[in-house]
Amino acid sequence: MPEITRRNLLAGAAMSPFAGDYRIIDPHVHVWKHDPAYPFAPGANVPERDAAPETLLELMKANGVGKTVLIQVVHYRYDNSYLAAVLKRYPGLFQGVARVDPLDPAAPDHLSRLTGQGFRGVRLSPAGSASGDWFRGPLMPPLWNRCRELKVPMTVLAPISRMPDVGLLLEKTPDLTVVVDHMADCPVDQAAELEKLIALKRYPHVFVKISHTWSISRQPYPWRDAQEHVKRLYDAYGPERLMWATDWPIVEGWSTYSKALTVVRDEMKFLNPDDLRWILSKTVERVWPFPP
Repeated sequence: MPEITRRNLLAGAAMSPFAGDYRIIDPHVHVWKHDPAYPFAPGANVPERDAAPETLLELMKANGVGKTVLIQVVHYRYDNSYLAAVLKRYPGLFQGVARVDPLDPAAPDHLSRLTGQGFRGVRLSPAGSASGDWFRGPLMPPLWNRCRELKVPMTVLAPISRMPDVGLLLEKTPDLTVVVDHMADCPVDQAAELEKLIALKRYPHVFVKISHTWSISRQPYPWRDAQEHVKRLYDAYGPERLMWATDWPIVEGWSTYSKALTVVRDEMKFLNPDDLRWILSKTVERVWPFPP
């Protein structure tokens, strides 16, 4: 894009309004681009549209979001080069979470290299079926230990049935920072299953993203059935260990970037202003500190 436009976007994001005395930070967004310089993984099911960082910056500006954590999208699998290029192009606005191949014994060394390039953590995505049983295998403890040594968070996208496996890994690395994505996508009609995520509260460095209210809900906005999950997690973990997120552009299959923010900021009536300060900002900065 023309340099003047890029400068304008950077300036606009830098001037995003704070919510009171804190800046809103979105800890879960994906970007991708149809560009032969950054090929997608073979067989990837990629939408025709791009999820361009310039579009994201416009949404951030319009909604008063100051900073964002970019999560490596599955379309590229374990090639993090496009995300690395975005981080380099927009320094200070974004942080990045990489992917590594969990079946590769060299994954810990790959993570060390990526961390040296500026990435702040790794994401694993074990399925709930037998195809995800590598999560219980011998390659996990070395990778989790390397995360601990590097002092970067482990981010887990997994169904609620995998939460006991997270607990087993944490028994060996209890001081590792672990972020569970999207409330483990616990179905609203299986409320008892949420206890598997609540049980992880005994590990003080576990954090939970209270995102995906829009995808697990069976009701229209503001998704009050899914808010019941959030309320139980709030009661268990407290606001200091919860963080919101948009999951843009995935959210647009159900709702909007704006509503992913307003459902937390305006519609979760059990949250007080100090709770919002944590969930929209301070909790994220505990895990992914941004420069002033």
